Amino acid sequence: MHGLKKKRRIQVLVLAVVALALSTGLIGYAMKDGINYFRSPSQVAEAPPSPNETFRIGGLVEEGSLVRGQGEAITFSVTDTAASVKVSYTGILPDLFEENQGMIGTGKLVDGVFVATEILAKHDESYMPREVVDALKEQGVYQEPNGS
Repeated sequence: MHGLKKKRRIQVLVLAVVALALSTGLIGYAMKDGINYFRSPSQVAEAPPSPNETFRIGGLVEEGSLVRGQGEAITFSVTDTAASVKVSYTGILPDLFEENQGMIGTGKLVDGVFVATEILAKHDESYMPREVVDALKEQGVYQEPNGS
């Protein structure tokens, strides 16, 4: 009788471990495309990601680099003051998007140009995305906004 209970407990335990491993694997597989790593322009210049990797890049829109093309096409450079990456985007930009302001883009690096599928910009006078602040602090060029 005791041997049967012990055998049943081991079977339940093994089944629980297999179910946990299977569910962890399925969750990881489902999230694989939803995770986009952040990179600064310096990191992209030092170690360019593969052309099929989707990632986020952030920094300041470099002054004098904003060029509007046909329709909704636009190109500009994003910088962390140590390196710059050329960005190409087709779509409607956020209202507050402008030169010398913080931005984050999601997309892929194709032939040295970041082809963005989404562009996010600051939402008020002093806001800058946390990742951009961290990258600028790492470069030693971040300045606290006035009044903070």
